[in-house]
Amino acid sequence: MISLRHLTKQYGTTTAVNDLSLDIAAGKVTGFLGPNGAGKSTTMRMIMGLDRPTSGEARINGKHYAELPYPLREVGALLDARAVHPRRSAHAHLLSLARSNGIPRGRVDQVLDEVGLTAVAGRHAGTFSLGMGQRLGIAAALLGDPHTVIFDEPVNGLDPDGVRWVRSLARSLAAEGRTVFVSSHLMSEMQLTADHLVIIGRGELIADAAVDEVIERSSTRCVVVRSPEPSALASLRDRLADSGFRADADGDGLRVLDASPEQVGDLAHELGVRLHELRDETPSLEEAYLRLSSSSVEYSGAVPADQSREGA
Repeated sequence: MISLRHLTKQYGTTTAVNDLSLDIAAGKVTGFLGPNGAGKSTTMRMIMGLDRPTSGEARINGKHYAELPYPLREVGALLDARAVHPRRSAHAHLLSLARSNGIPRGRVDQVLDEVGLTAVAGRHAGTFSLGMGQRLGIAAALLGDPHTVIFDEPVNGLDPDGVRWVRSLARSLAAEGRTVFVSSHLMSEMQLTADHLVIIGRGELIADAAVDEVIERSSTRCVVVRSPEPSALASLRDRLADSGFRADADGDGLRVLDASPEQVGDLAHELGVRLHELRDETPSLEEAYLRLSSSSVEYSGAVPADQSREGA
C-alpha cells in the first residue's frame, strides 16, 4: 500500500501538490489522472524520495522510500524512460541496477524476456526507439519483483500491441496482490485498465473512487435516436421537450439527455415515428474526467468550431 498524508510540495510561491491524503491499495490497478501541471509527476517523485515534501509524507508499506534497505525489491517505478546512460546496453543497465540491490544476475535475462527486449539486450540504450525505451524502463521497474509498482505514462511511444501488453501486465500484477499505481492521459485505455481512480487538479484531490462510480456520477445519460423522416423527428423532438427532456439535433437524429430508450421509444411509437436507431450512449471515462477537471485545466487552447460538440 502507498499512503499519502497531507502531502504538500511548494516551489517558491507555486504550490504543485496541496495537502494530498489518500491510500493506494494493493490488489487493484489505481489510475492517476489530472491535467498537465496538476502535480501527478511531482506526487510520484515524492513517493519515490526524489523530491522532498514541503510538508506531509508518503509511505510505501509503512516506510519512507529512504528507509528501504533494498528499494528495488519493494517498489519498482518507471518515471522517466530516458533516465538511462545512452552508451550502456540494455543488459548492462539492468545488471548494474541488479548488483546495487542484491538481485541475482539471472533476473536480468528474465525481465528482458518478459518485456520483449531479449533480441536487443546488447544494443546501446541510446539507439532505442521511444517504445523500446519504455519497455526497458518497465523491465527496470520489475527487476526486483517488487510488491509495489509505479508507472508514469507507461504506454508513451508503444504501438497498439504494446499498449495492450502494458494493460495486461498491470492487471496481472494487481491480480497477484501487488499495489499498481499508473498515470496516463489516455482515458479510453485507463477505462479498460484501472479498477480505481485518483484524479487531481492544481495539486488538489478531485476524486478518489472506483472507475464505474466516477463515470456514473460525472456523466450524463444519453439516448441516441435516428429516423429517416426529418419532419417526424422534429415532432418527436417537440414532444420530448414537452415531456421535460432535452433533445439536441445530431445529424439525422437526436441525442436525448437524461432519458431511457424505453421512454424515448414509447413517445416515438405514440407519434408513429419510424426509427432506424434507438440506443443508450455508453458513458465514457473521458466525458466524466473532462467534467470533473474542467475547472483545473491550467493550459487550455481554443477549441476549433467544428470540434466544439465533440469536446462538449
